[in-house]
Amino acid sequence: MRDAVESMRIKVPTRGNRCLEDFLGAANSDEQLKAWWHVAQANANRLGMSDHSWIHIQIVTNIALRLFRLLHRRGLEPDTVRIHGMRAQDAEVVIAAGCLLHDVGMSIHRTDHEAYSLFLAADKLETLLAGAYDEPERSVLAAEAMHAIIAHRRRGDPFTVEAGIVRVADALDMAEGRSRLPFESGRPNIHSLSAAAIEAVKIEAGEEKAVRIEIDMNNSSGIFQVDELLATKLRGSGLEEQIEVVARIDAEHEKRLVPVFRI
Repeated sequence: MRDAVESMRIKVPTRGNRCLEDFLGAANSDEQLKAWWHVAQANANRLGMSDHSWIHIQIVTNIALRLFRLLHRRGLEPDTVRIHGMRAQDAEVVIAAGCLLHDVGMSIHRTDHEAYSLFLAADKLETLLAGAYDEPERSVLAAEAMHAIIAHRRRGDPFTVEAGIVRVADALDMAEGRSRLPFESGRPNIHSLSAAAIEAVKIEAGEEKAVRIEIDMNNSSGIFQVDELLATKLRGSGLEEQIEVVARIDAEHEKRLVPVFRI
C-alpha cells in the first residue's frame, strides 16, 4: 500500500501559474490526501464501480483546466475574477482544488460522498493553500473549491463558473478505461458496458460555441454515458450555452439506430 500511495502524482500543464504549481506541489507531497484516494478506490472496488482512483482525479483535473482555458479564451469570466476581484490563475487553483478533493468522501461511503468530501476538504484545503495564499484570499478560494465539490453531485445546483466546470469535467472521464474493474470482476453493468463503448473524448475550441466535445463510440450503449451521465451534469451547470456535445457511433457490425447523438 505504501508504495502505491507514494507513486501517486498529479500532473497537469500549469502554464507558468505559480500558485497552481505550489498547490499541486503541496497535494503531491500530502500522504493523507493520497491515502484518501487509495481508500476511495478500494471502496469503488468493493462496490464493483468504475475507476475512482487518483488516475480519475488526474484525468478530471486535466479536463477541467482544458475546459476553463477554452472558455476563458472566448471571454467567459470566472467568479473568482468577477466576484472576488482575483485573477484567472486563481480560478485555476479553485478548479484544481475542487477536482482533487471532489471524491475523497468515497473513502468514507459512496452514499452522500460529496458531503463527506466537504468534511475532509475543509481542513485539508487550509494546508494545501497555505504556501500560495494568505488570508483572506486563502479562505475565499477554499470556500469556492468546496462549493465546486458539493455541486458536482447529481442535483448539485452549481452557481459559479468554476463549479460548473468541475461538474462537467467529472462526467467527461467516460472513456473505456474506467470500466476495466467491473469487467475484470465479472460484474459488467450498464455503467461499465456504456463506458466500454466510448472510444475517445476530444475537447476542442468550437465555432458557434466556446467548446466542442466530440465523443467516438463503438456501440450504441455508449449513449447511456452521454445522455444519462454527461447530459445530466451539463444541464444546470451554467455552461449549457458554451458547450456543444456531438457523439458518433462507428460500428460496422451494429445496426446504427442513432449514428449521431447531440446534446
